[in-house]
Amino acid sequence: MSGATSERPQLLVVVGPTGSGKTDLAHSVALARAGEIVSADAFAIYRGLDVGTAKPSASQRSEVRYHMLDVADPEEAYSAGRFAEEARPIVEDIAHRGRLPIVCGGSGFYVSALLRGLPPGPALEEELRPALAQWARARGPEAAHRFLAVNDPVSAGRIPVANLKYTLRALEVVLSTGAPASTRPVSADRWARSFRVRMLGLRPSRAQLHARIEDRVRRMLDSGWSEEVRRLLDSGLSRDSNSFQAIGYREVAEWILGRISREEAVVEILSATRGLAKRQATWFARERGIRWSSPEEGLSSALALLSGEVDEETR
Repeated sequence: MSGATSERPQLLVVVGPTGSGKTDLAHSVALARAGEIVSADAFAIYRGLDVGTAKPSASQRSEVRYHMLDVADPEEAYSAGRFAEEARPIVEDIAHRGRLPIVCGGSGFYVSALLRGLPPGPALEEELRPALAQWARARGPEAAHRFLAVNDPVSAGRIPVANLKYTLRALEVVLSTGAPASTRPVSADRWARSFRVRMLGLRPSRAQLHARIEDRVRRMLDSGWSEEVRRLLDSGLSRDSNSFQAIGYREVAEWILGRISREEAVVEILSATRGLAKRQATWFARERGIRWSSPEEGLSSALALLSGEVDEETR
């Protein structure tokens, strides 16, 4: 491009399925290239959800500055739109200070909202939201997801069954507008054009990913996950809250309440996490402009992207 292109600051976006090593990679790049990390994790934004969301350690946070962690109370509703609104000024500030902004996360909807904005559309009917929530509490997330699959199969394929918040949001769009959320027009948002956006995706082998997920789940359980969940429950947090949609929290709650064994909780968490990883991989596989790498070659691939050795730009 012209000289104006070279003047735009770089923005590195690290994506991939849960357990693929995104945070460790982003941390290594931040150390190597004077970067700061903006988390794009839909549940790491909640205060008090630390162990089960695999937030960076205190040691990591002392080495690299992290943003968009612990920005909401666990009982709060939080949306991709709010994430984009709050994260964009942070990315701009990092770049303005001459440092490298690194967006890192597996929440595809959050990454998309940040880079492209949300699809335009009419305002939703406010009275519909509580009515849908009440209906879903009576029927359960599986029934809500089946209802969505009938009316918007594309969105249902992207949204985990357990993620009731996103399921109900997609149903709101269908019932309010008469059209599936997946068919809404693409936003003309041009915010990302202020940056040279480099997207790197981590793609471990299936066997490698499953081994990494199992190791991580067991380490989290050994590192105080049950105590964390007990504190949240003792604080009065409802298991129907948005934050408890995070994979593993309901299963750990069932275990500490004596309804299932620890090993049963492990089996359920592993199954749910593998399902999430598969859906994340499917989501990002549809994204244009992602350079894919194995976890082992992630750092060299990221540095090559940033140095211009590989020409990849997402618009």
